[in-house]
Amino acid sequence: MTLFRHPEDRIPVLLFLCVFALDLTVYFTASSWWLPVLWLGVMAIPKGWISAWNHHHQHLNMFRHAPLNRLLELVFGFQTGIISHAWFLHHVVGHHLNYLDQEKDESRWKRDDGSTMGEVEYSLKTALTAYPRAFQVGRRYPKALRVFLAMGGVQLALLGVLFWHNWFNALFVFLLPMCLSLYLTVWATYFHHVGLETEEHAEASYNILHRGYNLMTGNLGYHAAHHAKQGLHWSKLPQLHAQMAKDIPATLYRQPGIPFVWSGSEEKLELSDEQVAAALTQVRPAGS
Repeated sequence: MTLFRHPEDRIPVLLFLCVFALDLTVYFTASSWWLPVLWLGVMAIPKGWISAWNHHHQHLNMFRHAPLNRLLELVFGFQTGIISHAWFLHHVVGHHLNYLDQEKDESRWKRDDGSTMGEVEYSLKTALTAYPRAFQVGRRYPKALRVFLAMGGVQLALLGVLFWHNWFNALFVFLLPMCLSLYLTVWATYFHHVGLETEEHAEASYNILHRGYNLMTGNLGYHAAHHAKQGLHWSKLPQLHAQMAKDIPATLYRQPGIPFVWSGSEEKLELSDEQVAAALTQVRPAGS
């Protein structure tokens, strides 16, 4: 019996574990102050990409067995700052249910007076309230809340042991990257929905068709498709986007962020039908 729900998850999980092994190697072997600091900078963007996969996992667990999923979530927690069931509560049964209503959305981009937040304001506010809001949603889902709290306790205990053993390396290899990844992840989500007020899923998200971006983020650029069917495995999102493309306005596309685009990062695009079709011809059938 296979350990994975979907075979497409095998290589990504192997890569996440390799990154974690490198984290541990730097933590246990670095004797110069500059190496952990350099590692923090070098891995900032890759760990942001891993956050996208953590997101996919908390929508649809990668393993068939709960203990393996909890172990993977410990790794994800150290890499992204988003622990077990935090994204499930804040995002899956929070944001996805409420993103069309800015009075309820856990990732709301509107201020209380109805005006639009700026990037930094949104990112700081959403990052700082992420765990309180996850806990608040969890009061409606007590089973998930218990796992969230228990795994949070385990994550904190392990982080405490790492600080006890070597506080400097723990700070720069684990704690600061956790905080930075959480912030960068929230900052990236600002561009998913900001300014869009509608009741239609096809019109409520910006999309990114850049091939490299979708390779690194598990097709997160097909965001309207993801919201239309949030339980769909990441490998099948391009095909759903292709089915929805005719209903997605041409103005709801963006450039990817750094490092894929250095000039005009996250800028809005207006794609022609031919440009959308050309991008979709690059999509391989799921499982191929």
